[in-house]
Amino acid sequence: MDTLEFPDSAVEIDAAIVADGLAMQPVQLLQAMREGAITGRCERGLDADAGRYRLTFYSKHRRFRIVIDECGAILQRSSLDFGRGSLPRAAHRPGT
Repeated sequence: MDTLEFPDSAVEIDAAIVADGLAMQPVQLLQAMREGAITGRCERGLDADAGRYRLTFYSKHRRFRIVIDECGAILQRSSLDFGRGSLPRAAHRPGT
């Protein structure tokens, strides 16, 4: 798999990228996703951000976000780590 793909209008991302952003191994990521411990959100850009997507993934203590273009190139990546503390509700809002 390439880094990012867009089959049938969906967005697919290599698990290794998300696992790295959430500071875990890909096997752990997949298991946590199956258990519902990792959730995500995909937002499509409008107006000045048309052609971009923001993918955000949440774990109990971390948020990982990447912005990609319509070709699947990663334009920006960021993560928030709250250590042993839980991720605050505000970190789950779009655009924050």
